[in-house]
Amino acid sequence: MIYRAKHHPILYTFFKLYTLWKIKRNFNSIVITGDHNNKDLPVLLISNHISWWDGFWAMYLNMKIFRRRFYFMMTEEQLKKYMFFNKTGGYSVKKGSKSVVESLDYTADLLSNGDNLVLIFPQGEINSLYARNFRFEKGLEYVLKKIRSKVHIIFTVNLPDYFSCTKPTVFMYFREYSGDSLFAPDIEKEYNLFYESCLVKNYQKKG
Repeated sequence: MIYRAKHHPILYTFFKLYTLWKIKRNFNSIVITGDHNNKDLPVLLISNHISWWDGFWAMYLNMKIFRRRFYFMMTEEQLKKYMFFNKTGGYSVKKGSKSVVESLDYTADLLSNGDNLVLIFPQGEINSLYARNFRFEKGLEYVLKKIRSKVHIIFTVNLPDYFSCTKPTVFMYFREYSGDSLFAPDIEKEYNLFYESCLVKNYQKKG
C-alpha cells in the first residue's frame, strides 16, 4: 500500500503561502524563462534534483505559470517523517518493493486529469548542481505508457547563482518536450541537451 496524496483545504493553502514567504526570505529573486502552449492538459514536470529546495521551486513555478493542483512523489521513509506533505500533494514510493508499481500507476492516474501537475525527479536521487548526463530511471517510461490522455511533458532546470549578492538568485528554465517518443532514453537525451543549453545561458549572464 502507498500513501496517496491529499489536499487539505487549509494546509494546502498554507503550503502555497509558506512557499512564497520562504522563497522571498531566502532568495534575492526568482527569474523564470520559458514558454508553453497551455491546452488545459495535465502537466508532468521533469526537474533536476539538486537540493531540499526543489519542491518549493516547483510549487512556485506552478503557481506562476501552470496553476494546476500540485502533486509530488516522495520516498515512503521521508513522507512518514513529514506527513504534513501528504496533505499538500505528496505521495509515497518505496524503492525495491512491490508497491513501486502501485506508485507508478497512481502517478499515471493523476496525469489523466487536466487539473493536475505532477513533479518527478526521474534520476531518482539528488545530484550535484554540476552533474552532467542525467540518467532517467525506467519508471518514467512506464508512467508515460500508462497515461490515458495527452499530457504536457515539461522540462525544468533550476540553477541558483549568487553573483555579487548575499542571497542567491534562482534561474528557472522550462520548455515543453516536443518529441513523439515516450522511451525514457529519448526523453533523457532531450533533457540533457536542454540542461546544457541552460548552463550556457546562465554562464552568459555573468558577462
